[in-house]
Amino acid sequence: MLGSTFYHQTIRKYVAAFGTLFNDINIERKNSSGTVVERVKVPLAYGPRQKWILALSDTTDQRRVLAARLPRIGFALTGVSYDSVRKLNTVIRNVAANTASTGSVLSQYNPVPYNFDFELFILVNNAEDGTQILEQILPYFTPEFTVTINTIPDMGIKTDVPIILNSASQSDEYEGELATRRTIIWTLSFTLKGQLYPDIKSGSVIKTIEVNFRIRVPATIIAGEYVPNRTYLPKIKKERL
Repeated sequence: MLGSTFYHQTIRKYVAAFGTLFNDINIERKNSSGTVVERVKVPLAYGPRQKWILALSDTTDQRRVLAARLPRIGFALTGVSYDSVRKLNTVIRNVAANTASTGSVLSQYNPVPYNFDFELFILVNNAEDGTQILEQILPYFTPEFTVTINTIPDMGIKTDVPIILNSASQSDEYEGELATRRTIIWTLSFTLKGQLYPDIKSGSVIKTIEVNFRIRVPATIIAGEYVPNRTYLPKIKKERL
């Protein structure tokens, strides 16, 4: 009903761009003399917070496997909302050359602005690992960090997308008695200000135009007789672009 079938993978690109920001975080553990004795790369995975909490509550063997992978980072897309403040004129089109066919162009109406809500989860066994990871993230958001995404390659559109840090909170998760394993979870809330694009249409290039010139001749006196103003239509003039 709404039109032709199309898919630009825009939301997928937003999710991938957000996750890429946090895929190269490491923590270092030092001894009493300040020498680095261990360097751990923090793994990153997509999934909601409940996924990791439930994994911690599984059987003993499965819990040991997950515990060996802590610290870790998880993130998830939690919501999408329309942003009327960034709304552009809907009827304006963007035009680009069609490299697949000569003599035609590609056109696309203006995108529609949407805000994408993300949550980032930092799961650690001790407070020191959590604060070390946190200090590698927070300084870059003031409170936003801008990335460039190749949103519509066919149209040559690359967009600067701001990612805003809204809040950061901490919680402790215990299983049963306090003597059992402790899991600290930092939750960071972000807003990605993106845009969703309509379908791309193709059209022909205008190479020839036809213009009708209607010229009004002023009154004159010819052979002693008064000739009033008159209008005549000359031949059609063709211009080739």
